[in-house]
Amino acid sequence: MDDNALSAALVTVRALAEVDLLLERVRNSAARVHNWIAAFQGDPLQMLRQMKFDPVGFHPLARYPLNLVEQINQTWTFTVALLAARQLISMHPEAGGFHLAPGAHASQPLDIMSEVEGSVGAETFAAVTPRNNNKLAKDLAKLSARPEHYRYIFFMSPAFPGNARLPQFERDGVQVWSVDF
Repeated sequence: MDDNALSAALVTVRALAEVDLLLERVRNSAARVHNWIAAFQGDPLQMLRQMKFDPVGFHPLARYPLNLVEQINQTWTFTVALLAARQLISMHPEAGGFHLAPGAHASQPLDIMSEVEGSVGAETFAAVTPRNNNKLAKDLAKLSARPEHYRYIFFMSPAFPGNARLPQFERDGVQVWSVDF
């Protein structure tokens, strides 16, 4: 996969090896900013200013410069989507692979959609708790109205470590899963 293909809002994965490759790119982007922080010398307030406003970070997949705050947000947005795709590839090999476009300005109606139209759809997010900003309730409402045969919400939260189905949150045929490394 080249950087130009990854700079688009849409990433397609069809195999676990592709997911692992993309997760390694996320880790490499994190390592680059880790090295910047470790090498920083100077006023701590200036360092925080640069993290907030200057392009000292990198997009987790496409590697173009970002401010560090945006890198953190994009890192977890893409990490959760990739971990969800890993789970979905295992659960739905008949889906033909998955298009990932996580985030508020995505290029498709859902964060994850199967290549086989109408088969699988999912929303993804990372939050301190799944109820932050009413995100879980909003995604449940959105997916409840969707036509996909299989509908999921995947989230990452320290309040729900590990990979597990969470039926206590489910409704209207939408499965809810926590994901983690």
